[in-house]
Amino acid sequence: ASGIGRATAELFVREGAKVALLDVNAAAVQEAARAIGGTAFAVDVTNEASVKTAVAAAAAALAGIDGLVNSAGISTHALIEDTDFATWQRVLAVNLNGPFLVCRAALPWLKKSGKATVVNIASGTAMQPFAGGSAYAASKAGLVNFNRVLAKEHAPLIRANVVCPGLVDTPLVDALERDRDSLVKTVSLDKYALKRKAKPAEIAAAILFLTSDESSFVTGSALVVDGGRIFY
Repeated sequence: ASGIGRATAELFVREGAKVALLDVNAAAVQEAARAIGGTAFAVDVTNEASVKTAVAAAAAALAGIDGLVNSAGISTHALIEDTDFATWQRVLAVNLNGPFLVCRAALPWLKKSGKATVVNIASGTAMQPFAGGSAYAASKAGLVNFNRVLAKEHAPLIRANVVCPGLVDTPLVDALERDRDSLVKTVSLDKYALKRKAKPAEIAAAILFLTSDESSFVTGSALVVDGGRIFY
């Protein structure tokens, strides 16, 4: 209903796709769907029953599913000794369990399509983490390898790829930057070759590429879209 997910839905609709939007915030996802022209479903991606119900409803509304984008995510930034187990579990539940549950629920329709795509949103921290982000980095690194297995198991019917963004101008990052104790404040844009955050639309463009026929020979890949932070 916001950030990368909303920007992606907006772009896909402009490109002629029919979209279903899933979000834990029922009011926000309904508003987003009205504004964009999609169908909205409330879902808790950490809850297996909720995911099954929402994905089945989305498939019915769309008369099938031939593409899936997993963009739900949360982040916390604290040193390992300051990260309690409940926080660790919550971050992995949303960022890693969520994509697993949604992918698994969508597989029957994706396989039936015969030419389907999955794009999971990981992070540049999956490749090069910062201190203070153990739960987030672990969840996103796990998602990269989960995606590789998904690609291996379901080729050639389904292509599965990952996008690894750097800092993006989203409500999630804004909230972290407003947090007085957040270690995101220590992440200087000087570490980025392009010296700025990404716009959500720039990440959406990468997701569109991995969903379209222009990437027809790409699967199991992790596309880093981080403004040059990893190499810089």
